[in-house]
Amino acid sequence: MVTMKFPSLNVQILLGAAFGVLVGLFFQKIGTDSAAASTSLYAAGIVGTVFIDLLKMILIPLVFCSIVVGIANLRQHRRMHKVWVSTLIFFALTMAVAMIVGMVASTYFKPGSGLEVSMFEGAMQNFQSQQMPLPEFFAHFLHNIFVNPFKALAEGNVLSVVVFALFLGIALVMGGDRYKNILALLEEALEITMRIVNWIMMLAPYGIAALLIKLVATQDVAMLGTLAQFVAVVAGTLLLHGIVLLPLILFLFTGKSPFWFWKGARQALITAFATSSSSATLPVTMRCATENLGVKPEIAGFVIPLGATMNMDGTALYEAAAALFIANLIGVDLNFTQMMIVFLTAMLASIGAPGIPSAGMVTMVLVLQSVGLPAEAIAILLPVDRMLDTLRTTVNVEGDMTASLVVQKIVS
Repeated sequence: MVTMKFPSLNVQILLGAAFGVLVGLFFQKIGTDSAAASTSLYAAGIVGTVFIDLLKMILIPLVFCSIVVGIANLRQHRRMHKVWVSTLIFFALTMAVAMIVGMVASTYFKPGSGLEVSMFEGAMQNFQSQQMPLPEFFAHFLHNIFVNPFKALAEGNVLSVVVFALFLGIALVMGGDRYKNILALLEEALEITMRIVNWIMMLAPYGIAALLIKLVATQDVAMLGTLAQFVAVVAGTLLLHGIVLLPLILFLFTGKSPFWFWKGARQALITAFATSSSSATLPVTMRCATENLGVKPEIAGFVIPLGATMNMDGTALYEAAAALFIANLIGVDLNFTQMMIVFLTAMLASIGAPGIPSAGMVTMVLVLQSVGLPAEAIAILLPVDRMLDTLRTTVNVEGDMTASLVVQKIVS
């Protein structure tokens, strides 16, 4: 009797992604106004939304349990301190490298120079921006970190959950065997959470296909052509950072080849590309890091959830490049001091950006205002933001997994 062997989950996800792109291109070609196309896109929207909602459902329990257990299992305070310091330094350095690459490319190619702002007047008039000065943003950022943990858990405030989990994990370490029952309970909760993640991943090929169908079918190609130079600069620098710089950093610290890394990480990278959400991708990222890349659960449980809220290489690169693009568009030459302000503000804003689709557009206002650029101009970026968001989220997730491998090598 011959038994059928189903493709691996990796292959299923790749096939789902390819199917989604092809179907999306088909609907884009025939138009989305027909009854068949509208019904198909509606169904794709339902399937994609359910998949993302399932990932979001498990997100908070996974973040909370993985960080607490990850810190508590480090046991020795010195090792925990080394992991913490190494992680933050790595996050800061890779984000800085990403922004430098984006700003250098934008300065050299000058995307936006020569375009007429009048072609975007309609979009800018219809867009309402919420302006927030830098001091107010910083105060708001701190205020949202230290909140009632039960409120943070209920509202899905990932950054506040991360902070509370850090405190609880440190307390478990300092308390030693006195709190071993609590630690054992949280370890079992983490195991159950990962089991649910595995169930959700069985739906990943269908969810990713549905998300890509809707994304590709509804993309505004005409407006994309108008902003082609900016898209090319941002996409090129994101690919440079993701394909060359991050793998180079990984090789220098661990000796691991890029192909080994991409093979183990591709589930998470494809999910990040399809969902445009590093937070929604977090369960898949954790699974890839621990099961495919060999990162110890205590390291992955600390570095990756923290990275999903703080390590935003792609977002930082995009915001810095977008600020220079808008400056070129309205004919403003930023001096070195203003560029440094953009650099620092983009880093702060990307750290404070939630890991959800197009969250960078919210914090983009802060970056523009820091050097006196009109906040309303981000409406210019709206037609291409969703497409570029897929690339920058993929780079964000790749940076988190790279960080977990590098930190593990440093502390081992």
